[in-house]
Amino acid sequence: MKKRLLPVAVLVTAAFGLTACAGGSTGGDDKGDVSAKGETLDVWIMEGTNPDSDAFFDEVGDAFTKETGAKLNVEFVQWADAHDRFVTSIAGGTTPDVAETGTTWTAEFADAGALAPIGDYVDEEDLGGDLVEGLVTSGTYDDELYGMPWYAGVRSLVYRSDIFEELGLEAPTSWDEIVSAGEAIKAAHPEMMAFAVPGDAEFGVYPWVWGAGGEVATKDGDEWVSGLDSSESQEGIQFYTDLALKHGFSSAGATTWKETDVLDNFAQGNVAMALMGSWTPAAIVEKNAELEGKFAATPIPGKDGGIAPSVLGGSHLSMFNTADNPDLAWEFIKLMTTGDFAAQWGEQSGYFPGQQSLLTETMSSDDPLVAPFATQLVDGGGTVPVTPKFGAVQAKKTTNTAIQAILSGQKTVEQATSDAAAEMNEIMNGN
Repeated sequence: MKKRLLPVAVLVTAAFGLTACAGGSTGGDDKGDVSAKGETLDVWIMEGTNPDSDAFFDEVGDAFTKETGAKLNVEFVQWADAHDRFVTSIAGGTTPDVAETGTTWTAEFADAGALAPIGDYVDEEDLGGDLVEGLVTSGTYDDELYGMPWYAGVRSLVYRSDIFEELGLEAPTSWDEIVSAGEAIKAAHPEMMAFAVPGDAEFGVYPWVWGAGGEVATKDGDEWVSGLDSSESQEGIQFYTDLALKHGFSSAGATTWKETDVLDNFAQGNVAMALMGSWTPAAIVEKNAELEGKFAATPIPGKDGGIAPSVLGGSHLSMFNTADNPDLAWEFIKLMTTGDFAAQWGEQSGYFPGQQSLLTETMSSDDPLVAPFATQLVDGGGTVPVTPKFGAVQAKKTTNTAIQAILSGQKTVEQATSDAAAEMNEIMNGN
């Protein structure tokens, strides 16, 4: 873990100024004025998302100190170590004031009683209607907001635009059009996978479930009930796996592929269509500069049109209940997640900010690798079930196991989804 104490402020532009919130720590005559000279805010940030994090947080620290008088102490934590680190610190009461929490962790930590609700702060700032809905959903637990949307990535349909142009194809807008395009590509370019169907990529499955009108899981009273075995979900999973089994667009080798394998094979020119993340285009070009300008993205089509939801991957900023000065903690959260710093983080990291107003210009971009992902994020962003037990479902690889069983011919869609739903229910409702 890398630890840095950021320096006392220098003068920064007023564009980075903070709007005061109610209940300032020093109780001055001006309600909401946070003056915390001599205090230090401890923050954990995951390492690696932004390659320029050091310089970025130097600037943030200066602005934060300018506004509040407090110092910012940032610790960078490896993603691989972070969950265990959080669990240990929660048990020992040694959590930071604020931390980056992955969208699938926020409900878990809220359920453990470790997080402080921030909905009142959001309401006072009138920010609620300007936050990306999917990130708000994943940051909400028991009707309280515990995770402030910070940044997100989303998966859309990425395709070889040069090959589509060569064959006179348009970007697919329905499932039938995916099949039609795949058949044309398969005939003209048999050396390529027309559509990659990876077996070990959970988040590539759910858009087909949602696109057919199904659900991953829903809450019924006090219990969570998996929807993977519904007729709608089975239809979506049947279509997805049939891209490989019936239409021959993928390969048997892809049965064990992860998303990184899809990326590598797309970059190598082996794949014409696949679900891929908004953070991947730069990596594709880095791996193969010859593909620059030869691929594009489009929102994932629903069965008969429209946009099929896609899981938002990203992070919240959460305030822990051990924070000595909640108002100071909120000032940092607001500084990071709204306005210029939020936009700057998105530009540097390749992710989208969690504030919808910052996405307006992005959605109108004519870049074939920008606007479609932004549209997917705002109009077709989804979230996995917001329960602290869903992390255990993912750790068990329940959905991946079902898809691999189908692709390998071990189970039918009905058998695999029935077994997956039973396992999911047991995990989500277990003690």
